[in-house]
Amino acid sequence: MNQEFLTPVEENAIAHLVVYSPSCLGRKIQIHTHKEGFPELENVQIAIFGVQEDRNSENNFGCGENLHFVRRKFYELFPGNWKTQIADLGNVKKGNTVNDTYFAVSEIINYLLKKNIIPLILGGGQDITYFNYRAYDTLEQTVNITAVDSRFDLGSFEEGLTSQSYLSKIIMQEPNNLFNYTNVGYQTYYNPQEEIALLESLYFDTHRLGKAKELENIEPAFRDADIVSIDIGAIKQSDAPANNNASPNGFQGDEICAIARYAGISDKVSSFGIYEYNSKYDHNHQTASLIAQIMWYFIEGVNYRVKDYPFSKKEDYQKFTVMFEDDDPLIFYKSHKTGRWWIEVHILSDNKYKRHALIPCTHQDYKEATAHKIPERWYKAMKKLI
Repeated sequence: MNQEFLTPVEENAIAHLVVYSPSCLGRKIQIHTHKEGFPELENVQIAIFGVQEDRNSENNFGCGENLHFVRRKFYELFPGNWKTQIADLGNVKKGNTVNDTYFAVSEIINYLLKKNIIPLILGGGQDITYFNYRAYDTLEQTVNITAVDSRFDLGSFEEGLTSQSYLSKIIMQEPNNLFNYTNVGYQTYYNPQEEIALLESLYFDTHRLGKAKELENIEPAFRDADIVSIDIGAIKQSDAPANNNASPNGFQGDEICAIARYAGISDKVSSFGIYEYNSKYDHNHQTASLIAQIMWYFIEGVNYRVKDYPFSKKEDYQKFTVMFEDDDPLIFYKSHKTGRWWIEVHILSDNKYKRHALIPCTHQDYKEATAHKIPERWYKAMKKLI
């Protein structure tokens, strides 16, 4: 990795460390500073870096600035009983062009992924999600994206890349490595009906805000994700005011932290981004504090991963077979470790989608199958595999 892409953490983020408790995160993690230099990544599992890029953020210019407010709130927190090694790599500054910034971001993420290090990205605009996705190109795998957002950010394919059109670029541009996209928390009045219908026709998964607040419904969306992208605008304005597109409705602070833990505890999630923080709207640094706690919960989840997906040993799972009169049976598996459920999808052994042969689901999906109702997750997965 070209370390010149990254500048040290701002002095005003680390100046207070001398008065912090020796047990706080800022004293426990490696930090890229002018004095200490670039962190040693040999045993690191999670690498934080900021992206100071706002040029393609719609109606939220200034996002990505003053990330030291988030870092100060994060550094003062105390870790859990963690074994996870963490490094803060500093910031990607604005390049001469926005494409220069995008190139640096993609190169950093690609390097970290190849080292089995999880990038934790502090944006910047959510358009950065597109280049997070492009970083997977050389890994030769299909990718699942879960976005926590009040909008789909489809835009149109003809317009340039922005924070509100990046999804159309992911869907349409080659190479196309997207297997599934899931939106968690969309608000209908922010999304045209034709876009809702389009995502349905593509067999993507969408969860309206009201349903997504029943958090057990959305856990499988994170268990099946490779990339998780959070738009701070998905959180209600009273809890996270630091976004010019903030809404009176959205997730509450405790709900978004639970979601972050779902993402962390997933064995599959390999990159995690939080976007659209705009400090000039942040009253009393409330949003910076919430983002710090989102980061904490994600890392807490990573620390407690139990590696129950994909299968390790068959004896670690209980198998359930649901018979249908005119169709093949549905096979479910339940983990003895966590109580989590999967549906098996039969595909050819040489199929490029073989990593999607097990679809995360809920106990409710199993109960519906026993009532002879085909679970929607299984149906959509089969449609994509045909």
